[in-house]
Amino acid sequence: MSKETNWKYAEDIVTEPAVIVEARAHAGEVGVESVSPGIGAQLAVLAGAAAARSIVEIGTGLGVSGLWMLAGAPTATLTSIDTEVDRQQSARAAFTASGVAANRVRLITGRAKDVLPRMNEGSYDLVLVDADPESVIEYVEHGLRLVRVGGTVAVPHALWRDRVADPVQRDDTVADFRSLISELSQSSAVITALSPIGDGLLQITKVLG
Repeated sequence: MSKETNWKYAEDIVTEPAVIVEARAHAGEVGVESVSPGIGAQLAVLAGAAAARSIVEIGTGLGVSGLWMLAGAPTATLTSIDTEVDRQQSARAAFTASGVAANRVRLITGRAKDVLPRMNEGSYDLVLVDADPESVIEYVEHGLRLVRVGGTVAVPHALWRDRVADPVQRDDTVADFRSLISELSQSSAVITALSPIGDGLLQITKVLG
């Protein structure tokens, strides 16, 4: 049996709630790439395992990843940053349709590079980095500053279109992901795991302050 068959099976066994299916379909219609069902399920597990109360999301999309994380942490609050107000309005509608109370979601419209430096250090349980792949290293650095010890930074698309593992591929985005994965794997301040689900999910748990 091929690895591809196993990966497809891992995606196909995920049953998404109707509101996430609808949000995913809407995202596809407007050209926004959502996290895969398998990655969404893993994000829910991460949020639940951390008993997350405060989550930050860099890249709102149309709400798919936020819905998954809040499903795993039903008492958490979500702060979601994106430059596109229309996408955030669609995400807000999806959160409302899912029964998430309005006071549990804070949507910030702006550039993450401007917003993240103003957020409180060590105050969050989970940070999702899913925006601007050319800025992934900078965003992960901010994420590790924002999470508490024991908190996790999650980075979908970490295998970037299945290109990161291919030594022939050498574009800037691939190089950044390789550098990020390599450096973090050698750091004593974090524990990392790279899952091949979707097009990769890098999980970085902070163990030293």
